Amino acid sequence: MTHSSPRYVFVAGSTGYIGSGLIPALLTRGHKVRALARAGSQGRLPDGCEVVTGDPLDRRTFDAQIAPADTFVHLVGTPRPSPAKARQFLEIDLVSAREAVAAAVEARVSHFVYVSVAQPAPIMQAYLAVRAEGEAMIRKAGLRATILRPWYVLGPGHRWPHLLRPVYAVLERIPSTREKAQRLGLVTLRQMIGALVAAIENPPDGVRIVAVPEIRRTAVESI
Repeated sequence: MTHSSPRYVFVAGSTGYIGSGLIPALLTRGHKVRALARAGSQGRLPDGCEVVTGDPLDRRTFDAQIAPADTFVHLVGTPRPSPAKARQFLEIDLVSAREAVAAAVEARVSHFVYVSVAQPAPIMQAYLAVRAEGEAMIRKAGLRATILRPWYVLGPGHRWPHLLRPVYAVLERIPSTREKAQRLGLVTLRQMIGALVAAIENPPDGVRIVAVPEIRRTAVESI
């Protein structure tokens, strides 16, 4: 069971890489979950959550079903981002963020949780720009929010950056490169889910940024 007051969480991106691990963790800790899924993908959701069938790119298909959730978690995004997917970032990541923020405002949720990306960074500029715009929309809307900024989340099917661990270890020991190496460091899927659960259970007063070092430090029981 959770060590804080149980939350009622609306999750967009519920069947994705992070969402599919987050929802069981929330349910285990005693939270209620309402999961947004496209038609035909409902069967990928775990038992115990409420299913909302809708399109994350069109808030009219789900905005009336957010309440009474108090927390909105936005995990929608282009799978396996790369520089070649700049158009998808605009058509999926940006549009879904715009629709989610507007829907959250209309539903008067008390906490918006958004997975952004570590920044600044020397590569993936189109992706960074879209995620930064998502952050700006959250601030402009006046939402109380937690913005998580991972760089790469290691997990099933996402393991090749393990090869870079020795390089990161060296860069983190050098004063001139330490901050950048830590900001653009690797996190595990378990750490990411733990940081999301901690954010949901401990909403901020305003807008909170959770960067890679804090994601790594977060430890949550039952994750």
